[in-house]
Amino acid sequence: MNKLLLTTALAALISTGAMAQSTVVTTTGTGHAAAVQIEPEYRTKIRTYVTEHKVRPVQQKIVVGQPVPREVELEAVPADWGPSLTKYRYVYSGERVMLVDPGTRTVVQEID
Repeated sequence: MNKLLLTTALAALISTGAMAQSTVVTTTGTGHAAAVQIEPEYRTKIRTYVTEHKVRPVQQKIVVGQPVPREVELEAVPADWGPSLTKYRYVYSGERVMLVDPGTRTVVQEID
């Protein structure tokens, strides 16, 4: 029995380490206010995309941790931002790109 537990724990540890090496985005915290950690090269790619595609900023004040008003259209995250981000939407507000959880419409991260 102990050998089975040890083998299971070792397998879980190995798989967790392998997954951590390939992760681009990690979330911390719980619930809809979880912070999203985005690596610097992806932040640059996102800012470049918004600039090159001339995404029109919204006029409403958008704040991390708060829901985006219903009248604000959420934009789909392009695939080249990374597969871990495609579950989110984004809003461009006042020279800031805000990552939004589409289920709750809550801003989870400002991409600076």
